[in-house]
Amino acid sequence: MIERTFIKKNYNRMELENYLTKKLDRAGFSHLEIIKTPLVTRIVLHVAKPGLAIGKSGSTIKMLTEVIATKYNIDNPQIEIQEVKKPNLNAKIIVEKMASMLNKGFSWRSVSFRVVKDIMDSGAQGVELVFKGALGAKGARKRKQIIAIGYMKKIGEQAKLVDRAKASANPKIGAIGIKLNIIHPDVIFPDKIDVNKVIANINKVKAEAKEQKEEETKKENTEEKTKDEAKKDTEKIQEKKKAEIKEVKVEETSEKKPITKKENIKEEVKENNEKTKKEKHNEENKIKK
Repeated sequence: MIERTFIKKNYNRMELENYLTKKLDRAGFSHLEIIKTPLVTRIVLHVAKPGLAIGKSGSTIKMLTEVIATKYNIDNPQIEIQEVKKPNLNAKIIVEKMASMLNKGFSWRSVSFRVVKDIMDSGAQGVELVFKGALGAKGARKRKQIIAIGYMKKIGEQAKLVDRAKASANPKIGAIGIKLNIIHPDVIFPDKIDVNKVIANINKVKAEAKEQKEEETKKENTEEKTKDEAKKDTEKIQEKKKAEIKEVKVEETSEKKPITKKENIKEEVKENNEKTKKEKHNEENKIKK
C-alpha cells in the first residue's frame, strides 16, 4: 500500500523533530525543513542560538548527521543552521523555554507574566497562554489558568494564521500542560480590513495612473511637434539647396553658351553701319566749312 510509505515518512519526521527538540533544547530549536536533491538531502534547522547548535568546531553537527543517517534512514544528510530573527514571537521556542523553566522549579505565575510581557513588547497583536495541571500546592486539585492579551482568533479559516505550540512540564508538584497562541504583527485578517483605507488606496492608485497617462501623452505630443519641426527644417534646407543648384546651373549655361555665326554677322553689320555713319558725318562737316 502506498499510504503506508507516506505514514512512515511522516512518522520518521515526527520522531526526528522530537529528537532534535531534546538535543537542541539549549539552542532553542524551532522547526526543521527537509529538501531532497539528486545528490544530497538538505536538513535546515531553525534555531534561536546557532552557536550552541553548531558546537565546538562543528562537533554537534557531525554527531547529528551520523545519527540522522543511521537511525532515521536519510541518505547523505547535510545539515544547515539558520537563525530565528525574532525568537520572542516563535511559539515553539517560547513554550519549550517555559517548560524547562518549570522543570527547574520556577513558579508558573512569574514565568507566564514575564513571557506574555516579552511577546507583547516585541509587537504581537495578541497572546493567549493556557496552563492546565497541578498549579496549586501539594494535594490541591488540578485546574486551568488562561492569560490572554490583545486580539485572538480561535475558530474558522482565519485561525490557521495563528502561531500555535504545545509542551508539557513535569515539576515535583505534578505535570503541567502549556498551550501558547500568538498572532504575529505582520498578519492581516480579512475582517480587520478598513474599507475607507482600501478605497483611499484605490483612488490614489487611479490618480497616479492618470498622472502617468497625462505625462505620457504630453511626451508623445512634444515628440510629434519636434518631429514636425525637424521635417519642416529639413524641407526648407532641401529647397534652399535645390534653388542654389539651379542658380549655379543657369550661370554655367550662360558662361558656356557658344557664339553662333549669325551673331558674328550681326556684329559686323553693326560695325559697318557705325563706320558709314561716322564717314557721312565727317563729310558733312567738311562741306559746311
